[in-house]
Amino acid sequence: MEIKYRQLADMLKKELENYITRGIYKLPTEQELCARFRASRQTIRQALLILEQEGLIVRRQGSGSYVTGRLPEETRNHVAILLSTDTEYIFPALLGDLETRLSKEGHSVSVYITHNRTDVERTILQTLTETPPRGLIAEPSRSGLPSPNFDLYEKLSARGTNIVFFHGYYSNLPPCSYVKDDNYSGGFALGQFLMGLRHRQIAGIFQLDTIQGQERHLGYTRAMLEAGLPIDEDTVAWFTTEQLVLLEKKQDTRFLSDFIQRNLKSCSAVICHNDEIAYWLIKELSYAGLHVPEDISIVSFDNSYLSELSAPALTSLSHEPHEMASSAVSLLVKKMQGRNAGSMQISWKLVERRSAAPWTG
Repeated sequence: MEIKYRQLADMLKKELENYITRGIYKLPTEQELCARFRASRQTIRQALLILEQEGLIVRRQGSGSYVTGRLPEETRNHVAILLSTDTEYIFPALLGDLETRLSKEGHSVSVYITHNRTDVERTILQTLTETPPRGLIAEPSRSGLPSPNFDLYEKLSARGTNIVFFHGYYSNLPPCSYVKDDNYSGGFALGQFLMGLRHRQIAGIFQLDTIQGQERHLGYTRAMLEAGLPIDEDTVAWFTTEQLVLLEKKQDTRFLSDFIQRNLKSCSAVICHNDEIAYWLIKELSYAGLHVPEDISIVSFDNSYLSELSAPALTSLSHEPHEMASSAVSLLVKKMQGRNAGSMQISWKLVERRSAAPWTG
């Protein structure tokens, strides 16, 4: 009896996961399918059309049919997102980008907040192992430290969850896919920018327990060394997640006022971990009778809404809009399709505003 195209479509659907598991991204040609199923080309094309309409494959003129990474069972096309924070700083825009792009790829989404705590992260991961999602986009908790939760990430991976880290990765996990800022180059670029404005004594304030803070600090110090300037660790301050939470929740700026009193000395410029720190530092400087940029120049990372809200507006490093989320989802989709997915570092672009000026001292 001649095979019907709907029957053939059902048969092909059952094979899709096997294709993905085996790393087969491209389906057999129409001619190969005709020979295998002893069906007409018209029957094959109608069956493929059903798979395409259901978002399971994409057909490319003159090239063939390719899996999209979606599975026929809708409940299995689920992605979990782990974010370190739910504050207004970058959370709404980043989450919106991730959800929009995953939805376009046909995946439902659940969002979890770790508050940059590994114990909270562990509880979330334990819950996810009970019903492993198809994909996981995770912002590491305290990425500057080895993860105590590597066993749960490995367990999820072994059970078929495709994992992509963003904003960082864990040093004690096996090689994994990630998308992150090129923080070393960013710190180096800000150091060079300030030295181009004739600043020679440059302070820095960075987050201690994240890989971003460590890499940004390293880039800035390398720029100083290559310019033949001495490194003075007394001009560098580090803050922790706990201090950042107190700043965000209670506007506790004591670590910033301590930084001004203990670390600035005769410095004429400061590289800040991000716009949030720079925004509050400028306020503390004004309370101390120091003006930006007349007395001291301030530069930072992220080019967030705070860079415009700050007075004066912040000179800050920026990415292309939506680039981080788009890159993370792109890597995850590749992994879901059974394709090789490496890692990405996103370059920075300097946006100059009024917070930095040439040093005239």
